[in-house]
Amino acid sequence: MQQTASIQKKAFLSAIIILSVLLLATGIVVRFIPTGSFDYELINGIETIIPGTFQYTNQDPLPIYRILTAPFEVLAAPGNTLVIAIILFLLIIGGSIKVLKEANIIEHFIYKIILRYYQKRYVLLALITLVFMSVGAFIGVFEEIVPLVPIMIILAKKLGWDTKTGLGMSILAAGFGFSAAITNPFTIGVAQQLAGLPLFSGFFYRMLIFILIYGILISFLIYHAKKISTNHIVETIDFSYQAPHPFALKWTLLWLAVMMLSILFSPFVPILQSYNLILITLYFLIAGLGVALVAFPKKKDGLKTYMQGSIGMAPGIILILLATGVKQIIVASEVLDTILYRLSTSLEGSGDGTIIVGAYGFVLFANFFIGSGSAKAFLIMPILNPLLDLSEISRQLGVLAFQLGDGFSNMFYPTNAVLLVSLGLAEMSYTKWFKWTALLQLFIILLSVVFLFIGLGVGY
Repeated sequence: MQQTASIQKKAFLSAIIILSVLLLATGIVVRFIPTGSFDYELINGIETIIPGTFQYTNQDPLPIYRILTAPFEVLAAPGNTLVIAIILFLLIIGGSIKVLKEANIIEHFIYKIILRYYQKRYVLLALITLVFMSVGAFIGVFEEIVPLVPIMIILAKKLGWDTKTGLGMSILAAGFGFSAAITNPFTIGVAQQLAGLPLFSGFFYRMLIFILIYGILISFLIYHAKKISTNHIVETIDFSYQAPHPFALKWTLLWLAVMMLSILFSPFVPILQSYNLILITLYFLIAGLGVALVAFPKKKDGLKTYMQGSIGMAPGIILILLATGVKQIIVASEVLDTILYRLSTSLEGSGDGTIIVGAYGFVLFANFFIGSGSAKAFLIMPILNPLLDLSEISRQLGVLAFQLGDGFSNMFYPTNAVLLVSLGLAEMSYTKWFKWTALLQLFIILLSVVFLFIGLGVGY
């Protein structure tokens, strides 16, 4: 556990340093960029640039001291309601996921599948992989999976496979699900709110992407498992775990079902589109608090666990404030429109495919340095959204480019704390992991580009 905490601390400090340097560099660079502005109009409730209206203006440079105050200014700046709402959204979800984990809700589903299908090895492999991908794709569970990694490795070995298979059907599956996200609140949720889109809109195309990615991953794992299999026959298997409180389990399933129905019907019910962020937050809050009050020996223990989960989101929120501080400096200096004007001018003649793939590539690059998906969204989406407007590319496709660029590489970059902790628990070197997953990751990158081109083609 000390090694895990140390790796996570180093990753957090690295991100803090990178964003702080970026904040300082931005504060210096904006002093040399002329100020300017576009005219804007409201289209479907979204403030959108009117092309051809850019004009240079004369504004005094931003005082140097505001480089230090920018991360705090965002809480009082125009549009601060959205930033505060998203932070509260993340705090509530963080608390709920912590409670569900400590109440053994997630483990329960996994162990029930194991005990039922352990004699059908490849069916079990497919189901376990699907469960781990699903918790990443639907509720954004990722680092919470780490404690289950050793158990999945033990299971894989009992079934005649190896450590790689155990890692593949647990942390690799969760990481791929986190990126092939359907309703992941930490990436899709935040990015769509920043883009002014209905929460979790575009659901059906993302579902198709999830299914295709699952098919690729399970084919990869089954091919590997069959190649190294000892053809071991398992007659009995023993996994002792504490079953969750029956009411807590039913309560969780009820509110997850309500959430999914709300998302599925939101394209057809305008009021759901308008209030989905509030509703999804409310569903998580009710589910989490309900479990906290019944699944623990003492109610105060459950509430304490909920608070611990919310407090655990604090590092991510610090990164969000730093990332938003970068945007605040650019906006307050009145150079954002100048940057957008020059970018759009330089991209004139470039195809839409070049622009959207360029956006994907930039997110992929940024993910090497900044692991937090929410922080990256606050850093990148405010600039990407108007640039896409000028290029007449949908913001929904921009969110997809962000989503695909953010996640898959989490399971490949040696700067990702969750990957390093998992490899440490598995006693596997990064070199071995690299050799095993490199071709898979390359294929996923190419496939991501295909998904973006399809999105362009169908007007996603």
